[in-house]
Amino acid sequence: MKKNIIAMNASIMIGLGSILAAPSVYAESISDLEKQKESIQEKRSGVESNISDTEKKIDSLQDKQMTAEDQIAAIEAKIAESAKKIDAKNAEITQTKKEIEALKEEIKVLKERIAKRNEVLKERALSFQETGGDVNYLEVLFGSSSFGDLVDRVGAVATIAEADRDILKEHELDKKDLEEKQKAVETKLASLEVAKAELLEIQKQQKQQKQEKDALVKKLKQQTERHEDEKMGLEEEKANLAAQEKAIKSAISLEHQRLAELEAARKKAAAEAKKRAEQEAAQAAAQAASQAASQAASQASESKKQSSSSGYSAKRNSSSSSSPASSNVSQAPAVSSGTFTRPSAGYVSSTMGERWNKQHAGIDIAASGTVPIVAAADGVVSRSYFSSSYGNVIFVTHSIGGQQWTTVYAHMNSRLASEGAVVAKGQQIGIMGNTGRSYGQHLHFELHKGAWNYSKSNAVNPLNYIPN
Repeated sequence: MKKNIIAMNASIMIGLGSILAAPSVYAESISDLEKQKESIQEKRSGVESNISDTEKKIDSLQDKQMTAEDQIAAIEAKIAESAKKIDAKNAEITQTKKEIEALKEEIKVLKERIAKRNEVLKERALSFQETGGDVNYLEVLFGSSSFGDLVDRVGAVATIAEADRDILKEHELDKKDLEEKQKAVETKLASLEVAKAELLEIQKQQKQQKQEKDALVKKLKQQTERHEDEKMGLEEEKANLAAQEKAIKSAISLEHQRLAELEAARKKAAAEAKKRAEQEAAQAAAQAASQAASQAASQASESKKQSSSSGYSAKRNSSSSSSPASSNVSQAPAVSSGTFTRPSAGYVSSTMGERWNKQHAGIDIAASGTVPIVAAADGVVSRSYFSSSYGNVIFVTHSIGGQQWTTVYAHMNSRLASEGAVVAKGQQIGIMGNTGRSYGQHLHFELHKGAWNYSKSNAVNPLNYIPN
């Protein structure tokens, strides 16, 4: 009897030892979760710094864009001013050409007058050639019929000589006037043409400057848009990190709760074991004192009773364990025994890698009809929302063997799990759909070894981890 009591106490102590040893395992798990939380906080700080830097870049680009646009406005004003000057020069050139046409008529008349004078001068030259160029005043004197006639003849000779001199003088003046007018008009026209050419060159340079500024503004806008997209991605990464931190905190809280429940169970089991041991010891002592004569028979009866009870318990446990658990996984793949299970039924329509000049960071699983989407592993829903690119999307944070994982389920028709929900492997979280930037019904599934980030640098090929 004493040996049986000692054996029973030893068994109880072994059980208590295993219960007492368990908290250290959970404490290690909590420590891992705390490290993951600290890592996420550090990443959030880095992302916030990147967002701040990106905002500064956007502000700088917008300032440059505003400056360039102001310069374009100034250049456009100069181009308009140059156009007015060119129009004025064109008007002057047109007027000068009209003056040239009018001058041509004057020149025509002048040339005719000069030609007539040339004829007169030719006749006078011929007369001078015949007479030797001298006037025979004796002929004038003796040819006169009277003194008055003589005076008239001498006056006529003088008048003719004076007329010849006037003709020559007018001829020279007309020729000089003609040359000066032609030169003046030609100089004015050439000057106007040069001024117009200079204005056209200035306008050409101004238009070239405007084109360069337009190209600069376009480039600045593209850079701004790229940084704004980057900022949006970083903001989304920040939101995801915040959600993951919240999920890790929830996991830590659950772990503490589980640890507290385990500690309470340990204390309860220890108290019950101690009480049972004391009761059995007291009962054994009483039986030893009052039934010393029938100890052998009592022990045999007790042994038979325990054997019968153990057989019934083993049979009942065997029957209970063989009862299959029912599960409602209609159109969903069977839950696999690996770390991750397949998230939906269907065929892989697109694998991870380069696609449309972009990195496709996951796989696409396509199927028709109403197709359930299930969690690939136990975890906490860190985000559940509608994204312009992902559509209806759920992010689940997992802590497996001290390693943080993140799974993404995108383009779903509907979401059946909200943020903060604890989900089990194989539990339905949505229905396959075609929302967001999607072409045809399918599930876009991503697996990240660590936290999800904008560059998706932690993404791994899901086909290496889930059943095909």
